[in-house]
Amino acid sequence: MAAMDLFGRRWALRILWELRAGPLGARTLLARCEGLSSSVLYQRLRELTANGIIAPSADGYELTRLGAALSHALQPLNEWAITWAQAQELNDRNPAEA
Repeated sequence: MAAMDLFGRRWALRILWELRAGPLGARTLLARCEGLSSSVLYQRLRELTANGIIAPSADGYELTRLGAALSHALQPLNEWAITWAQAQELNDRNPAEA
């Protein structure tokens, strides 16, 4: 499976993002990802596990070494997203200046 196909699936990147700080159980992931159904969560967990990105742990699921490397690769995207969100907030407050 191509990486972009895997990561482009609904909720895949969000699940990985939530796991960046450490292992989480399925219930915690569901709570953190408002709108995510349990069936989609378990499908993504199976796919990410099968591709070596995450692994089951005593505490739920955690990033593998490969998954952690992806987390580092996504950090610049997160920094851009923060800048974008701040710009959107400014535009919402001052639409004439946009």
